[in-house]
Amino acid sequence: MKAQTFLPQDYRPAEDEPFMNDRQREYFRRKLEAWKQELLDQSAETLEGLQDSARSVPDLADRASEETDRALELRTRDRQRKLVSKIDAALRRIETGEYGYCEMTGEPISLRRLDARPIATMTLEAQERHERRERVHRDD
Repeated sequence: MKAQTFLPQDYRPAEDEPFMNDRQREYFRRKLEAWKQELLDQSAETLEGLQDSARSVPDLADRASEETDRALELRTRDRQRKLVSKIDAALRRIETGEYGYCEMTGEPISLRRLDARPIATMTLEAQERHERRERVHRDD
């Protein structure tokens, strides 16, 4: 079992410390786990809401509106499920020591980018190149 890394309440990763040191990894691990828990809690609320709204609505307009709301909830739920999967992958990368490094170039991903999008797998430049290539090769 790994020793718990002490992390002050107000800790924020800084550029002037060694990249992906124990404190930074712990900071991002906690951030990812909190985000995952928030998504799972929202998901449970969504499921409860869908079960509660599974009643029969006689008015056609009301029924259509409820079906639209339900479809939107289910789409949101699916996005959250995919996001939880990406969070789990980021947590695995933290454990293996690969977290914070671009999967395309191997360069460190900026701390600001990771703080804003902790599931990022590419540097901003690599992500932009990837998206440009995707747009050019997209089958329309």
